[in-house]
Formats: sequence, C-alpha cells, structure tokens
Amino acid sequence: MTTRLALRTTKAAVLPISLDRTAEDPLHRQLYEQLRETILTGRLQAGSRLPATRTLARDLDISRNTVTAAFDQLLAEGYLEGRVGAGTFVTSELPEEALSVLGGPDGAGRTDTLQHLKSSPRQRGLSRRGTQLAGLRRRRTRRGLAFAPGVPELRNFPFDIWARLMARAWRRPPMDLMANTEPAGYMPLRRTIAEYVRTARGVRCEVEQVIIVSGAQQAIGLAAHVLLDEGDRALVEDPGYPGIRGALLAAGVKVVPVPVDAEGLDIATGEAKAPDARFVCVAPSHQYPLGVTMSLARRLALLDWAQRVDGWIIEDDYDSEYRYSGKPLAALQGLDRDNRVVYVGSFSKTMFPSLRLGYLIVPPDLTDSFRFARAALDDHPSTVAQPALTAFIEDGYFAAHLRRMRKLYAARQELLVAAAREHMGDLLTVAPAEAGMHILARQKPVMTVRMDDIQATRRAEAAGITVSPLSSFYHEYPAQQGLMLGYAAVDEDEIPKAAAKLAEALRQ
Repeated sequence: MTTRLALRTTKAAVLPISLDRTAEDPLHRQLYEQLRETILTGRLQAGSRLPATRTLARDLDISRNTVTAAFDQLLAEGYLEGRVGAGTFVTSELPEEALSVLGGPDGAGRTDTLQHLKSSPRQRGLSRRGTQLAGLRRRRTRRGLAFAPGVPELRNFPFDIWARLMARAWRRPPMDLMANTEPAGYMPLRRTIAEYVRTARGVRCEVEQVIIVSGAQQAIGLAAHVLLDEGDRALVEDPGYPGIRGALLAAGVKVVPVPVDAEGLDIATGEAKAPDARFVCVAPSHQYPLGVTMSLARRLALLDWAQRVDGWIIEDDYDSEYRYSGKPLAALQGLDRDNRVVYVGSFSKTMFPSLRLGYLIVPPDLTDSFRFARAALDDHPSTVAQPALTAFIEDGYFAAHLRRMRKLYAARQELLVAAAREHMGDLLTVAPAEAGMHILARQKPVMTVRMDDIQATRRAEAAGITVSPLSSFYHEYPAQQGLMLGYAAVDEDEIPKAAAKLAEALRQ
C-alpha cells in the first residue's frame, strides 16, 4: 500500500510525498529521504515553513512519532530549524556536507547531482565500510553558544604568547626543522611530552615511546592498523565518543559495544559478548559522556584480561587535566606491568581544537612498528606548531594556562549547577561533576512524559541554546535519557540567563 500526498508549504510549493508501506525502508526513513531531496533540489526553498507534525501525520495517515523521527533527523543534520512559537522551517544555510556534493556554494547543478546520488551505494562503488563511515553523521553545533559540550574556553587563551613562540620558531628556522620528516614527530616535543605525562599522569615511558599524531582519532586508528587485522573485533564503551567508532571502522574493524555502569566498562561482559576480541578502547579517568571513573577493581580486571588473552588496551585520557574534586587519578598505563596499554592524549581540549596535535605512548617493544606504520599511512606529522608547543610547555605557560582554566571551569560548573537547579529543578536532576567540561541533566518523570531528550534538544536549539541528547551516544544498549550541558566556553554572566531561557523552552 502506498500513501501519496501533495505537501503544501507557506511558500506555495507543492511537494509530492509518497510512502510505500510494503517497502524495506521504514516509513520515517522514506519521509526523511524525500524531504531531504526536496530541500537539496531547491523545490523546498529556504525559509519555507513545514506543516505541523500532527497535521502531516494525519494527512499521510501515519503516526506522529514517524513524522517526528524524520523531522528530528533533518533538524539534527541542519536541513531544518525550529523556531519557538513559530514552527519548523527549512534552514537558510545548507549543511556543509550537502554543499560539498552539490557542485558549489550556489547549489548549481543540484538536480543533476541529486539524480546521480540517488543510485545505490553499490552502484556508486561505495564499500560497506564507506557506507558505515558515511552513516556516522554528527550533529552540527553552533559553537560558542550555551551549553555546547566539549567546547573549551578560547577567549582566555594566551594567544599573544603563542604568537611570539610561533614567530620565534620560524623567524629563522634551522634546516633540520624545515626538512623534518621523522614519522614519530619533532624530537624535542616528544621529549617534553614524555616528561609531562610522567610527572602529571604517572605514565611510565621514555621519549622513544612517544608518537605525535593529529589527535585522538588518528591515534586510535593507527593503533587499530598496527594491532588488528581487518574483520577483527574491538570492544568499545556504550555510550561512548562517536569518533572512536569512526576510527575503528576506517581500519576495517568490527565494533562491539559494551555497556558502561557506575564503575566503568566491565571487561567480563565484553569477553562474554566477544570471546575472540583482543582490543578494547576505554576512558578510565573520565568516561565520555557519562563522566564515571573506572574503579580500581575494574582496572585490574582489564589489565588481567589483556595479559590472559594477549590483548591490547587503548586508554583515551582526553580531559584528565580538568579534575575539580577528589584526588588526582593516575593513568591506567601506570598500573600496567605487562606493556599492554597504549596511552592516548590530545591538546584539543587543553589548548584549542584547531591545533590538531595529540600523541600516543606505545609499549617499548612496539615503537619501531608504530613509527614505520605511521610513515606508511601518513608519512610524518606537520611540524609547523610543534616547536611552539614545545616551548609553551617547557617555559611553564601550559601549566599556568591549565591552572587558570581549571579554576575558571570549576567556577562556571558551580554557577551552572546552581542556575539549573533554580530554573529547572522541577524538570531536571542536576549534580556537579568531579571532572570534565559538561554536566549531565537527567530528566524527571514530569518532563519524561512530555518529551524525550531528542525533542528537548530541538526545543533548546529553537531557543538558541545548544545541548546534546545523551541517548544519541548509545550504539546498542537501551539509551538513557538526559541532556549534556557544557559550561567551559560560557561567560559567567551568561550562564544564569541561558539556563532561564532553556527552562522556558522546555516548559513550552
């Protein structure tokens, strides 16, 4: 049975919607694809107002949840935008990924391109791996708005010092710096990082074990290429950071989600699910997005598993520097006596994201293997910023910046918790976090019966507030509901006002 409808919008466009109940694709996917195509081809113009979900569901004789699911996906990808009290509209700016396939910023050739893109992935030559990677779309966030999680404070970064260090390094650069092609990176920076992680994180390493990469995702991808074969299975945290899945899929690895509880990932559960797995990615110091710290018992069990099965642990220590209460936690790698842990660090959160510098600490017997693989996959990392970063750390600027940010973030978190309790205490349960750059706001029953966290995110975005739904970080296990509220990049005087605006949006 097929349902057809001529959809009318506020700009007099008449759009044919045809849903086939016998088709393999679910109805919400069919509706999403057809609406997306009409936007990309220009038949549904920027600024057009779409019918209300209830009205469209009635006209198409489908459930409202089906329409809402299609709208949610289009909103998340940036094709639609919600406006409080006004409805849902086609966005005035297409997502970047759409512009890149439409032949340019003016959208020239849209119709021809869309007809070409409508062919199946197999006809287009896309691999199964490519299909999976292309499906890992991320929600677009308008950075700088409250309360985008994972965004560091950039306005207080000492760019005057950074500029001076960059100029000093490149005013009269030595020949060996300009011609540096060492796959593992700039040796002075590697030496500085080794000293830093030994002192600050309790990591056991020598300079030869440090490999410079462009960030955590490249680090995990490199480890997967070196330690796994295509088709091997890797255990990952569920919920977890989507970039880890992307890096593993790009290496041809099969991802096995393992649930995270109050003590972190339980390797016994992972082993029961995938007895043949020899590789696990964890963030034991501060799990993303739940924020839990892996218990000592779980850490020891993880190390015991790795030794017993001849396996490998990838420790993602992405924001360990921002801890506000309790004792500083040593890295899992420091407990490892069998050289089974590959430690991953990054400067994206402690410095600024576009720096694109991170590092691995690899087991001593694998240093040459990682160096050669690094050269085969990507030749060598850019050395442009590495001398400046070396001086930034050695001269004490990095430690001073961390101290300032740690104090600032702690104050902002305290403000956000207080403002959230004042304005949304009847809707959300909010508690302070011991570390990190966001807090979790759990929905209370009075809010849960009215909306899920995806719908709450839509309402927030319509009010100009950026939040992330916790459920979107789950891959397999029943998703918990909640909102991730970032505070690191939000001015102190803006936090109460933004919390009040968010509360108003959630009550409508």
